[in-house]
Amino acid sequence: MTLFVNNLTNVDVSIWSPQHGLMGASWHVDVELDGEIGEDGMLFDFGEVKPWIKTRIDAGLDHTLLVPSHGGGIKVEECLEGLHLTAELPYSLDMRAPRQAFTLFPWAQITAERLEAHMSQELSKRLPPRVEAIRVRLREETPDGAIYRYSHGLKHHSGNCQRIAHGHRSHLRIWQNGHRNVDLEMHWAQVLNNCYLVDKSDVVRNRDTDERVTVRYRSAQGQFQLQIPAARCHVLNSPTTVEHIAGWIADNVAKSNDGTIRVQAFEGIDKGALAQAKAD
Repeated sequence: MTLFVNNLTNVDVSIWSPQHGLMGASWHVDVELDGEIGEDGMLFDFGEVKPWIKTRIDAGLDHTLLVPSHGGGIKVEECLEGLHLTAELPYSLDMRAPRQAFTLFPWAQITAERLEAHMSQELSKRLPPRVEAIRVRLREETPDGAIYRYSHGLKHHSGNCQRIAHGHRSHLRIWQNGHRNVDLEMHWAQVLNNCYLVDKSDVVRNRDTDERVTVRYRSAQGQFQLQIPAARCHVLNSPTTVEHIAGWIADNVAKSNDGTIRVQAFEGIDKGALAQAKAD
């Protein structure tokens, strides 16, 4: 017998891709459980399966940087902060952070199919009574307009969002004078896609002549540092929470467009913030 639970939880991560660099990702997590029906007529109580699996996923790869350690130009070694990652392709990245901020895989690249197999194997190592196997499927949100991927870190967050390189795959919606403007949505999604969003107060060095930006902060989980090309960054005068991201986008759109601008910025799947700005 097989039980299924669709959209049991969501996973938000960043991925280091030798082809695209630092990129955010968000997936719905669907699961199937094989086993034998008990005398109570059930295989597994849904009220128990959800927290049991979600707890293990939250303690695993969620809100980490997924690194294909066998990818070209990638080097990972121990350091005072925890782990030191350097990568050369498609651009140079240097990151120091506590170990729990990384999930390392002995692969040349990260794919959803490989992650599904890995998560299924990990969850099947300690099975509940009656359950014989667990299978995981990662499902991206169906596009409904413009989508972009971004990475960031929130040093004041009490949970795992404080990790300096976690990310999201997010919808973006923009209204101009009450009417949805798909062209603006597509333009700004392209501007922001595969970018790193950073709070100006966390930037160690950001002179106009610098080709690279160094971000550093200490949070509850430890010391974090990231160095990335300036061309891949957008610097905000605030923490990069979705509330401030929505406001920043609205303000920037209003600078070059007439009327009232309303922005709906998502943080991954089914959550986000709305902000409004007016042209000067």
